[in-house]
Amino acid sequence: MYVCICKAVSDLDIRRAVAHGACSFEALQAGTGCSTCCGGCEHEARELLADALEREQVAQALPIAA
Repeated sequence: MYVCICKAVSDLDIRRAVAHGACSFEALQAGTGCSTCCGGCEHEARELLADALEREQVAQALPIAA
């Protein structure tokens, strides 16, 4: 689903940005342009960023099966 209509940023784009190293809202904005125009998506973008960061941390903490 689109989160930022102004810059055509989807929830998948936000998750991808986190997977590629975005670890703050400012980094997300720099990488995607999300919430740099009207700002109407900021709340949703911040929530998705927090969720993606949490999932990334959990994924890194899981042991790799041999």
